[in-house]
Amino acid sequence: MLTSTLCAALSAAGLGIAAMTAYRKRFLAATRIAAYALLPLGLAMTGIADWISDLVFKPSVWVGFGVLAVSALLFLVVRGVEQRGEGGTRKERKAAAAAERAALAPQATVPPLGAGRAAERTQPRRKAKGSAGSDEFADIEAILKKHGI
Repeated sequence: MLTSTLCAALSAAGLGIAAMTAYRKRFLAATRIAAYALLPLGLAMTGIADWISDLVFKPSVWVGFGVLAVSALLFLVVRGVEQRGEGGTRKERKAAAAAERAALAPQATVPPLGAGRAAERTQPRRKAKGSAGSDEFADIEAILKKHGI
């Protein structure tokens, strides 16, 4: 009941301010103020204002939020402990991960360097006819160095 009275008083005050603004020929601002002024009355009539006041002013609601926060904190602690305890120390976890990778694909970790180098040795190097390409790259490299990249 008190919430409804308070909302009605706020709406009446806001509508008064909107009327004074409209009297000064500022109709857009007056319309905006009237729209804001009618919100508390609408909330009171729908019952949302009572729900909000119960939410804010009841201590049991705040205790409930506290219990939810403690529950979330416990979930985070358990998750952190599980992650730390699964593999032991960092060295053990790294060694286990390396062994797992080696067992899955032992040849995948070794890059094929020999074939590429042999192909380079068999093909003779070609000399560039002009130095236009190298000049462009030199200019680009100078610009990148200037900007610290």
